[in-house]
Amino acid sequence: MLRSSPAPAPALRSVLAALGSPTAVHAARTPALRTAPGPLSPELPLPVHLLRLSAAPGQPRTRLVGWRFLIRCGDRAVAAAETVPDPDGDWTFSHFFEGPYVTATERALAQAEALPGAYQPRLLSVPELYTLALWLRPEPDADGAEPDADAVDVLVPLAPAPPGIAAHRPYRAADLLPVLSTRLAPPPFFDAEAPAA
Repeated sequence: MLRSSPAPAPALRSVLAALGSPTAVHAARTPALRTAPGPLSPELPLPVHLLRLSAAPGQPRTRLVGWRFLIRCGDRAVAAAETVPDPDGDWTFSHFFEGPYVTATERALAQAEALPGAYQPRLLSVPELYTLALWLRPEPDADGAEPDADAVDVLVPLAPAPPGIAAHRPYRAADLLPVLSTRLAPPPFFDAEAPAA
């Protein structure tokens, strides 16, 4: 079961204003928005957290960098809208986009609904690896009982995922993060001057 956090009101207002602006919709590189046959609505807001795998010890590895809304037309998501914090601490519209992460997000959310336990969905962006995952944080159940001791953060890599990592497969965060970190390791040293063995 998923328990989504409500998006900040300024984030939602800014996306609604952008959707209502012919200039913003037509200027976006999102043909799906320009050719949508019916009304468009922002739904399924998700906080976007950025993960820095190379953060120095003692530095925060994740931080909230935005809110993403799936833009629906009828029964499917056709695009997404991103909001970012402004200098005053509010949220403002950044851009529309479409592509594989839109449908992958929708698919991962549907998969997560079937998982046992209650989770708060978020998106985890890993720019160092050009990847995105659905991040599921354990939440109290419907009766307010705390998650059991076995509850763990779960990551569901979205397609396209890095080579060797299965997209749309739930991983324990504690298992997947070390694997992602090894992807940043420099290649083994190769000395072209070393004599052949």
